[in-house]
Amino acid sequence: MSRIGRSPINVPAGVNVTVKDHVVTVKGPKGELVQNINPDIEVEINEGVVTLKRLSEEKQYRAMHGLYRSLIHNMVVGVSEGFVKKMELVGVGYRANATGQILELSLGYSHPIHIELPKEIKVEAVTDRKSNPIITLESVDKQLLGQVCAKIRSLRKPEPYKGKGVRFVGEAIRRKAGKSAKV
Repeated sequence: MSRIGRSPINVPAGVNVTVKDHVVTVKGPKGELVQNINPDIEVEINEGVVTLKRLSEEKQYRAMHGLYRSLIHNMVVGVSEGFVKKMELVGVGYRANATGQILELSLGYSHPIHIELPKEIKVEAVTDRKSNPIITLESVDKQLLGQVCAKIRSLRKPEPYKGKGVRFVGEAIRRKAGKSAKV
């Protein structure tokens, strides 16, 4: 059996999980999330514990078992605690400004880049003197948050020589040595 798929999901107090017609709905203090589940995977809810069972031992069903368990677990954690990602802009003149759901980035191009974020994501941009600008993204949906972070990072990926670009806070960038001068 799948190690991930067979581990139970503990539902914290204040979170409500319901299953109807292969649709799992999770409601909590931070919001509500909905996920369609394959009919070949059974979801059981007993006394604050969610367990998943598969009908077959075929490879695709074993894969779906772990996948749906992880998706439901992320939904439970999202509506109870939420997810936070922090990104930093490394480079001279790189700036970030958040107004409402629009994030304005200056990343060394000839024009500023405006990104309209989904309403499910809260954004905050902090620029302190003598430090890199930090963008903080917060959401209950882990998948959507990761997708938005990947989009922002793709605008100026960290380069290996000077380390300039958009990266996650604490991310290690593999640095390369530049050309060595001839003596």
